[in-house]
Amino acid sequence: MLYKDRRDAGKKLASKLIHYKNREDTLVLALPRGGVVVGDEIARVLHCPLDIIIIRKIGAPMQPELAIGAISETGTVVLNQDIISVYGISEQYIKREISRQKEEIARRISLYRGGKGITSVGGKVIILVDDGVATGATIKAAIETLKREKISRLVAALPVSSVSAQSDIKDMVDEWICLQSPSNFMAVGGYYEDFTQVTDEEVVEILTLESSSQNFKERYAPGNRGIQG
Repeated sequence: MLYKDRRDAGKKLASKLIHYKNREDTLVLALPRGGVVVGDEIARVLHCPLDIIIIRKIGAPMQPELAIGAISETGTVVLNQDIISVYGISEQYIKREISRQKEEIARRISLYRGGKGITSVGGKVIILVDDGVATGATIKAAIETLKREKISRLVAALPVSSVSAQSDIKDMVDEWICLQSPSNFMAVGGYYEDFTQVTDEEVVEILTLESSSQNFKERYAPGNRGIQG
């Protein structure tokens, strides 16, 4: 399956989550940046609020797209020891990258939320969304972070996942909803016709409209961003 773009993927995912529509205890929690666009479509269909959880990937030396781990905005660190061992990655490098990613997380918290911490998730059904997973390091860090909170249910919702990531993550959540997990998995972007990088400005626009809207009718009225794509 090839998605037109992230909004198309979000609409298709939302159709598998319709049992959460209009539930007051449900929160769509997206991973910036790409996951925010997918999550925005899901939140629109389900009539649920949208927020973010900021996670930063820790990339391998000379191969930054290969995740050896991830760190969340609350400080939770998840490392892939198998990859670290295979590549012989030093502890010094890992510590340096964790420090660097903490700085980026602080920047994003300031930009996306005006310096405010993560929203209260206690007692809520959390639908955790990204635009896809390869190694799964980023979403694992998000899951570990959320498990430390008193949420009532954790749902992982993804357009595409590698088989290995699905195997690792499926049992970590209460409900796993993934539209495809191909055995010949490529990079996440290979499953989208348009996988243009989402900008900080786009994330801020989505979150600003979310926070300023008084209700879903206003938020998704004709001409507003939420019905596009």
